[in-house]
Amino acid sequence: MPANRSKLFRRGLAAFAALPLLTLAACGYGSESKNDDTTKVAAGAKKIDGLDSVKIGYFGNLTHATALVGREQGLFQKELGATKADYATFNAGPSEIEALNSGSIDIGWIGPSPAINGYTKSNGKSLKIIGGSASGGVKLVVNPKKISSLKDVKGKRIATPQLGNTQDVAFLNWAAEQGWKVDAQSGKGDVTVVRSDNKVTPDAFKAGSIDGAWVPEPTASKLVAEGGKVLLDESSLWPDRKFVITNIIVRQAFLKEHPKAVEAVLKASVEANKWINANPDQAKAAANKQLAADSGKALPANVLDPAWKSIQFTDDPLASTLNTEAAHAVKAGLLDKPDLKGIYDLTILNKVLKAAGESPVDAAGLGTS
Repeated sequence: MPANRSKLFRRGLAAFAALPLLTLAACGYGSESKNDDTTKVAAGAKKIDGLDSVKIGYFGNLTHATALVGREQGLFQKELGATKADYATFNAGPSEIEALNSGSIDIGWIGPSPAINGYTKSNGKSLKIIGGSASGGVKLVVNPKKISSLKDVKGKRIATPQLGNTQDVAFLNWAAEQGWKVDAQSGKGDVTVVRSDNKVTPDAFKAGSIDGAWVPEPTASKLVAEGGKVLLDESSLWPDRKFVITNIIVRQAFLKEHPKAVEAVLKASVEANKWINANPDQAKAAANKQLAADSGKALPANVLDPAWKSIQFTDDPLASTLNTEAAHAVKAGLLDKPDLKGIYDLTILNKVLKAAGESPVDAAGLGTS
C-alpha cells in the first residue's frame, strides 16, 4: 500500500501486534485452547473436504460472541462432523491477520480496520470477508467529575485501544467533526488521544491518568463499573444505529480449496446468531462461560449485563459501513484511499441464508464479481 499515511496506519496496527497475547501458543500468534468436552464428534460423522481440522480464531471479548457461543454450544463441531474444530484466541487484529496469512488459522472473527489493512496490504490477495457477526458495542465513557458534556471532552485525555484501530479512527473522526484538530500519529492536539491496551485502560481510568475512553465492550462497561459515565454510544452516529464491529474472514486459498468447510462454519455462525437473538439470557451466559474458559475469569453481572445489551448480532456484514470506516481513516490521515473492490465474497453466506429461509445480504459494491 503506497504513501506515508498508509505506512502510519500499518505501523499503528503492527505495533498492537506486539502486545501480550492471552497465553503463548505453539503457533506463536494466539492462545491454543483446550479440547472441548461438550463438542464430541457424532457417531458416523465424516470429514469435510477431507480435512482433519479447521482452525478458527477469535478475540476474547463480547463483540465476538458469535464465535464464543458457537464454540461453547458445540455448533462449529456439529457442522464440521469428523473434521475437528480447533481454536485460537487473540488480543490483537494484526496478530490474527499474521496467523491467517501463515496458515495458523483458516477462518477468523475480526474487526473492520484489521480486515481492511490485511486486504489492502496484500493487494487484495490474503483474505475475504465472508460474513458479518456483530454491530455496535462501542462507547465513549468519561469521568463525570471532569467531563459533563461533549464539549468538555476538548482538552482532556481520551484513550483508544491502538493507533489506527477501529475505535481510534472513529474517535479521531468524531473529534474532527467537532472542529478539533488532533495529530493522528502523536495523538496531540485539542484533545489528547492516549493509545492504551483495553486490558489496562480500566486501571488507567481508575488512577486518573486518562479522563475517558472510546472503547468496545466489555471495556466500556468495566469503566462504568469504576465510576465512569457513558457520554456517547457510537451507534447513535450511524444510520439505523448499525455499524460493523466484527466480521468473519477467511484465507483466500482455504476458501478456494475447501468451500464445504467454509460453508459448515458459516452455517454454524448463522445458527449461533439465530440462537443468540432468540435466547439472549442463555446466550449471554454461554458467552461468559466461554470467556471464563479462555481467560480464566468470567465477567461480573454489573459488567456483562450492560455490555451485552449494547451489541447487536447479525449475519449481515454491513458492508456500506466498512467503506465509511475506511473513508474515516483516510480523512484522519492514517490511510490513503484503499481499493476495497472484491474484499467481500458473500456467495456461501447467501446460500446458507437462503437454505435457512433468511434474506440475502449485500456487499455494497465491494463484492467479488
